[in-house]
Amino acid sequence: MKLTEINIFPIKSLKGISVESAAVEPRGLRNDRRWMLIDGSQTFMTQRDFPRMATINVGVDDELLYVTADGFGTLELPLMPETGDRRQLEVWGNPCEGEAYEAVINEWFSDAVGEPCELVYMPDDARRGISELFNQNDEIVSFADGYPLLVIGEASLADLNTHILTSEREAGRLADYRPLPMNRFRPNIVVDGSEPFAEDHWKRIRVGDAIFRSTKPCARCVMTTVDQARGEFDGKEPLKTLASYRSAQHAIPDTYESLGMSASAVLFGQNLVGESIGATIKVGDEVSVIE
Repeated sequence: MKLTEINIFPIKSLKGISVESAAVEPRGLRNDRRWMLIDGSQTFMTQRDFPRMATINVGVDDELLYVTADGFGTLELPLMPETGDRRQLEVWGNPCEGEAYEAVINEWFSDAVGEPCELVYMPDDARRGISELFNQNDEIVSFADGYPLLVIGEASLADLNTHILTSEREAGRLADYRPLPMNRFRPNIVVDGSEPFAEDHWKRIRVGDAIFRSTKPCARCVMTTVDQARGEFDGKEPLKTLASYRSAQHAIPDTYESLGMSASAVLFGQNLVGESIGATIKVGDEVSVIE
């Protein structure tokens, strides 16, 4: 198997960046979801409620963060805010800390998103643990939903698109059919050469010199129905088709209860924790299943 794609998402729920290599850090890949937008009630914001977020481009280097939105130009900002304004926040009920940026920066994001918001950064000394059910070595995560990384096999997406095509053909809607791109699912790591949904059963994998441990398959939500190019909801797929054959009770009938999942959760991709902190993964790396 080969690593064919590496993606990072510096600001949670904004457009991702495909990179050729990435360093493995305790929270995940370097610069992945270290920033996040929050609303006036200090609640994190995502495409689930604000699909327009998908259209805001993000860039990052060793000194600056760059964001661009149509009609609003490009904003350059420091990697870390200078306000000292630290907030106590939560992501899906999991406590975390973030440091807020200056008002002028927040005004730009409020205009681009179309909703009053603030940008926050997760400081290096902030610690947000992953679920205790899967936490083996005091592992931490960024502002990602729950786990440091997500892996998906290209064959899994091909299988899903085949199921959607069959459904559209039977309904006489072939004229409207478009295969879904991988960016609908926002994986960090994409692998070629595996069987469809083989990642459901990986316990440990090696990517180049780095080892990753699985936690649980990823339960998908309405965010997968957002067209990432247009920043708009785009019908019921893929959730409609996933629900027909990828619910937890169908995909992993013997283990979903022990993983704390509901029978009806629709699964696509596998959540990972990096065990080789400091290693670098590169597109083209060999991928092998250890366990």
